[in-house]
Amino acid sequence: MEDGFSQSLTPPVSPFAHDSQCDPSPARPPWFSCVFEPGRDESRTLSSEGYIARGSLKRLLLRLDPAPGDCDADMVDIFGFPWVTETALVESTKLLFGLFKQKILRLETVVQNSSHDFGQASSLHFEAEDIRRQCVQFLQYVKVFTFRFVEPPRVLEEGITHPYEDLEVQFPSVLLEELFGVTLLIGRLRDLPANVQSSLTINHQGRLFPPSWHLLHLYLDCHWALLEILHLLGERMQGQVVLSLFEEHLSSLLCDLIVLAVNKYSKVRPTEALSTHHYHCTCTKELWILIRHLLEHRSRVLHTQSFWSYVSEPLRGLLKGAPEGEQQVSLAGRCRDPLGLTWWLVTHLAELGQYSRNGVLQSEKAEDNWSFVLELLKLTCSPQGDLQEEQVRMHVHCCLSLCLLWDSSTSAVTTLWEYFCKNLNSSFTVPWLGVVGLGSVSQTPLALSERARLCCSVEPGSPFPLHSAGHAQLYRSANSFHIFLRILALHLSQDPAGGARWRQIKGRIYSKFHQRRMKELSEGGLSNFLLLFLVLARAAELEDVAARTCDLLALLAPPPPPLAQRALVWRGQLALLLLFLQRGLDVGALAGRLGEAFTLAAREFYLKTTEPARKLALWGLLDSYLEGVQEVFETSAFLHLSEERLLNDGFALLLPACRPSELSSALAFTQNVLAQLQRVLQRCAQRSHTAAASPPPPSLAKERHLAVAGALWANFFPFLRNSRLSQTPPAQLADSAAGFTLLALELPGSAPQDLQPHPVLSIMHCFGWDDMLHPLLVTRYLVHLLQNNALVSSVSAAGSGSAQTQCVRAWVRCVLQQHAHRNEDGSESRAGQALASLLPEFTRLVFQLPEAGSLLQGAGLPAGASRPQPVPALATFIKAVGGAYRRLETLAERAAMVTRALEYVGDVLKHIKPYLVNKGPPEGLQLAYWAVGCVVKQWSPLLATSKAQQLLFRIVDVLLLPHAVFQQDKGLSPQVLSAVKENLPLYLQGLSAAAGVSQTQGAYLKQQLHSVTSHYLGRFLPATPSTAAVANHPVLLAACETPPSPQGAALRQAILHVLREKFLQFKGHAPPPRLASVLSFLLELLRRTRDSNPELLTLPLPPVLRCLMLVNEPQVRKLSTDVLQLLVERCAAREGPCDQLTDVLKCFIEQNAGVYDQQVYSVLETVAILDQAAVSILIPVLSMSLRSTETKRGQGINTTLRNAYRKLLSHLGEGGQVEMISLEEE
Repeated sequence: MEDGFSQSLTPPVSPFAHDSQCDPSPARPPWFSCVFEPGRDESRTLSSEGYIARGSLKRLLLRLDPAPGDCDADMVDIFGFPWVTETALVESTKLLFGLFKQKILRLETVVQNSSHDFGQASSLHFEAEDIRRQCVQFLQYVKVFTFRFVEPPRVLEEGITHPYEDLEVQFPSVLLEELFGVTLLIGRLRDLPANVQSSLTINHQGRLFPPSWHLLHLYLDCHWALLEILHLLGERMQGQVVLSLFEEHLSSLLCDLIVLAVNKYSKVRPTEALSTHHYHCTCTKELWILIRHLLEHRSRVLHTQSFWSYVSEPLRGLLKGAPEGEQQVSLAGRCRDPLGLTWWLVTHLAELGQYSRNGVLQSEKAEDNWSFVLELLKLTCSPQGDLQEEQVRMHVHCCLSLCLLWDSSTSAVTTLWEYFCKNLNSSFTVPWLGVVGLGSVSQTPLALSERARLCCSVEPGSPFPLHSAGHAQLYRSANSFHIFLRILALHLSQDPAGGARWRQIKGRIYSKFHQRRMKELSEGGLSNFLLLFLVLARAAELEDVAARTCDLLALLAPPPPPLAQRALVWRGQLALLLLFLQRGLDVGALAGRLGEAFTLAAREFYLKTTEPARKLALWGLLDSYLEGVQEVFETSAFLHLSEERLLNDGFALLLPACRPSELSSALAFTQNVLAQLQRVLQRCAQRSHTAAASPPPPSLAKERHLAVAGALWANFFPFLRNSRLSQTPPAQLADSAAGFTLLALELPGSAPQDLQPHPVLSIMHCFGWDDMLHPLLVTRYLVHLLQNNALVSSVSAAGSGSAQTQCVRAWVRCVLQQHAHRNEDGSESRAGQALASLLPEFTRLVFQLPEAGSLLQGAGLPAGASRPQPVPALATFIKAVGGAYRRLETLAERAAMVTRALEYVGDVLKHIKPYLVNKGPPEGLQLAYWAVGCVVKQWSPLLATSKAQQLLFRIVDVLLLPHAVFQQDKGLSPQVLSAVKENLPLYLQGLSAAAGVSQTQGAYLKQQLHSVTSHYLGRFLPATPSTAAVANHPVLLAACETPPSPQGAALRQAILHVLREKFLQFKGHAPPPRLASVLSFLLELLRRTRDSNPELLTLPLPPVLRCLMLVNEPQVRKLSTDVLQLLVERCAAREGPCDQLTDVLKCFIEQNAGVYDQQVYSVLETVAILDQAAVSILIPVLSMSLRSTETKRGQGINTTLRNAYRKLLSHLGEGGQVEMISLEEE
């Protein structure tokens, strides 16, 4: 080193020179850095310390000073020593480069000796960083010196020259020699030790890095600095040596970078090819960008090879498999998939072309490399390559990315088309991807159209489409053919409609299809064909492509193609039709052709001669048509483009031939079409529209809407009307019928003549008010309608009261029949479950009708909850009607109310007849008897009228006293008896009230009341007294109504009459059957009531007295005594003597004296204990009876009899004592 200093011409430097003439802290020059910077997106923004961000590249390309702010002083600090700025490099070239090499070797030594000791991490980092900084500053000085002080070679004048001039002349050669030495020292990137190369993958989030990281980045700095210096020298020297060294170093560096990319590609999965970059860190990314801009600049200025030429050369050798030179041999040995690597690398290098020399992403098109890419395409599409879909898909995906980065190439599109037209029948699936991407055959026209739209959705002018998640995931979501279609659409979108590109592509595509080729297409191939032409239709001339598509599809017949292919053809045509709608074009011709094909298939489906298996297959075809047409109608904004031609007479053949499951689909289609027509009518009425679709003129819209409605009425409604009486109606039947009703409301003139002049009411009668309809159909239908405010307003208008009444009547019937359709095993059917779920909403809507609401409001009853339960709501409504009748005063109003009430319940006995005939289910019988019982009780005054009493008579005859009641061998079933027992109080109370107010049939009603009471009092009376049985006896419950009412007293009187006449009559001396139970019932009746009317109380007294007189059974005597006590005490509670009681006792004495004298006296003793006055008043009668008895017997005074009489008199107070004295005196 001392020798080196001795040869320097630099004058000696004083110890103070550094402070006086050198910048003590020069600015750090740019260098490669991938250190994490908060707020910087590493995928799009380069390091702020790099060559591009610091402007180094821009100054290089503009031939500006590499570092205008550096090395301005006379002295410069290099490797810790001061040097004369303008001469140091010329005078001490070898010395400086020797120091530079020592620093590199020192850093390599640090790397070799470094350990994983965290305690040394900080010191090693700062030491390595300082070495790298000194080296980079030296390289910066070399660049600055070369730019400022190196001049083109000149011829030295003869004579004596200054030694510095000689050095200056030799400097370029010496510098080149040293630069070459540096390249030998740092070697190749690909040959770096593994521990150094691994620094490329270090997490850059930290602040401390190992020495290997600094060494690797110093190598990158050196490689780029060598290119910069050689470029600067080349601009001044124009020598072949400089160019040769530049080319050699550049080729080596590019090969090394490619090797690094190969190493990374070996770990890249095909699904992540475009999202995984070829560089390991942003430093190698920046190096690629620097090289690209430098080479493009040299190509423009120096007319050297372009960047793509330099890159393509080693890649081309790699692809050929016989590379030239050692570099390519090494490169080829590392790559498992040269073609895939090349596609991947070229794509990512092209993406780096978006970076400007300022490091900013831009959307401008970069220079393309289609010549080399076409070579790749030929290898991809070559049959000899035998590439699998997973490889082709990645290659085509890369090609799409290149089309987005560059202007697309007609040759590339043509090459791809030649490949795919030969492979249209391929499935284009990747087995290891699983189910992803297997659905190549779109199931619906809308899905097919949407797939075509996605293929055309790539806009060439959109900013950075490559960075979108959708583009990166194309490998998973689309096959290679779909990606090709994106390329095709992108290519056509860059050309005006009908331009040269379209003309070129059209001829090549159209010419590939003829009849033989069309018949060769498999189902997948036909799907690909349709998708291809849909993309063409979107991207080019729609009508031309649509016509050509239909012509080519017509070549599939004769003979007719398989049903699966026919379904695909229909989907394709419907997808074209959707595209017509989007463009606002009339679809009449295309829809007519499609409708004819549908009619032929529907006719075959309709024929009874068609085999079941064939029908099943045909249904798949027809169902696809329904689904597609529904999508057409839902897509159409205003239904004014001849869509009705799709709804032809084929539906009139299809619907009757459908099985239940198929019919559900067909009716759902009908409902959806009707709903869409409704929406369109409302939209046109409001004149609301979006910017994308303006409404047609009103006259045209009305004409087209009438045409659509006419097609629906003609081809769908007749089937609905014929199917309405089905006992297993599908739910969609009601939905579709409701849709037609609302259609008649909107367009009454479109309805058929047989529904005029009031089509809405006519349809409602057919599907809502007919008593023959299934209740589920009625409920679902009316729920739909009553939710429509316009329809409710219409039926609530003047003169439409009967419509509301009919709706209420339908609701009543549906509530009553909710259990009428059980399964054979008694379980709830699906229809029953559906009906139960709909009835609350039906109830709510009925209560919102003005007519029902006024009844409830007038009665002061609540309308119910938001979803009232049907059965309690029915009771509320019945009570409201009865209350309304009672409040009316005039005969006319009452007569009108009777008519309305009878309309509400209709033929209620017919409604519940299924329960009576089937004797079940129990829930249905209970509901039927309860509901009719509520009517009898709440409407008793109403039913007593001459107009309604026939209904009451029928109710008694059918429900309470049917013929089976009087036939001992039949009788009522246990289920019916249970229902009667549960609800008998309602009937008895109602009958009693009706009998009390009836003006014409009161006697007959009372007779019926007695008959019912007599029959069921005995039917439900136990053989022996039972507290529970007697306490819950329905007749007893009916008589003990709370709160008490006048009608209750009349009912109890009737019950007591029945008891006296039917259950307490002795046959001679024999007591009646079940006497104890009867007396127990009578006792319970008296205990529960507080009647004080003597006429009522004395009704059962005679038989009770007779029981005490004739029956000695203790239980009977006790019950009789208890009854007697209640009767006598309540009679005695009145003020004054009770004449009725006296009369009964007197009659009792007269009837039994002379036969049962002693028993009579015993009974009267009991009465006297309870009411002395009642017996005392009869002393004369008793005495006369005694004497009469003795006279008749002719035996004189009967001492036994008189003793018994004296015993009685002893209980009668003073009057008794007087009579006893009188007897003694005789």
